[in-house]
Amino acid sequence: MRRLQQRQGFTLIELMVVIVILAALISIVAPKFFGQKEEALRTQAKVQIRNFQQALQLFYVDNGFYPSTEQGLKALVEKPTIGRIPKKWREGGYMEKVPKDPWGNPYVYISPGIHHKDYDIISYGADGVEGGEGNDADIQSWALDEE
Repeated sequence: MRRLQQRQGFTLIELMVVIVILAALISIVAPKFFGQKEEALRTQAKVQIRNFQQALQLFYVDNGFYPSTEQGLKALVEKPTIGRIPKKWREGGYMEKVPKDPWGNPYVYISPGIHHKDYDIISYGADGVEGGEGNDADIQSWALDEE
């Protein structure tokens, strides 16, 4: 008797069907996944800005003024040696470190502020450039107060 030959492998058509199905699934899932990642990064930037605001408020309570633009957010970690020197700066600082935004760019700190009377804090978003839309849109401290 003849034995049936064992089938070893897939035909080209079977492989193509599997690839088409996988591509269709990826096209449905990928945008949702990447959209959530970008939204999570934007949320992280907002949380960091709020942390700066809290630390700046503590700095103000202790010293009666906010750090200048020249002193920057670094004044929350190290006692300033330029500009107006705080007399009651907390030993250990107001933050452990000054983080960069979720895209690896430094936050912009302006004091006195242009939009907020005391200070403005800005992340330029995913593109790291002022302005933009969507994921590239700036995240601004004064806009967080309106949320």
